[in-house]
Amino acid sequence: MFSGIVEELGQVKNISRRSGNITVIEIGADKVLEDTLVGDSIAVNGACLTVTANKVGILSFEAMPETLKVTNLGRLKVLEKVNLERSLKVGDRISGHFVNGHIDCLGVIRNKKYMAGNLGLEIAVPLKFLPYAISKGSVALDGISLTIAEKSPATFSVYIIPHTLRNTTLSFKGPSDKLNVEFDILAKQAASPKI
Repeated sequence: MFSGIVEELGQVKNISRRSGNITVIEIGADKVLEDTLVGDSIAVNGACLTVTANKVGILSFEAMPETLKVTNLGRLKVLEKVNLERSLKVGDRISGHFVNGHIDCLGVIRNKKYMAGNLGLEIAVPLKFLPYAISKGSVALDGISLTIAEKSPATFSVYIIPHTLRNTTLSFKGPSDKLNVEFDILAKQAASPKI
């Protein structure tokens, strides 16, 4: 469980393939290395991954083909920056919202615009996920806890304050880029058909 508050930007150092269709992703980090042990969970662009090695300055993760298929982790390149967050501990502040680290879908940035000094992103997702985009509700984009400002029949929009823009990968993203999208668990429960 995470809160969607990015702790630092890590940098992809190496990507390699192992037998059994396993992809090993090595990420350079600093802050998230503190107290991190093999077996701990880290959100990488919002996707919950298990630490498989913790070397000096580098965390290693193993990813299955399904993870690479349904997230933007399969598109990562060496030297690319990623959002990192350690899992919550009992008693931590929840400054964002509860984020599971289980990506619902990939969203595509359709438009990037500035309004009153703040960046706005218009995101398109597969139509079956739009009922979970609730105006003034929460969403995690690449692991960043954000509030949905507007919704249209095919997209939703979020606005990013300068602090978030400076401290996450959103400053590097533009139209046609794909983001990991995890809708708020409460919104998903409210919108799901009752059995």
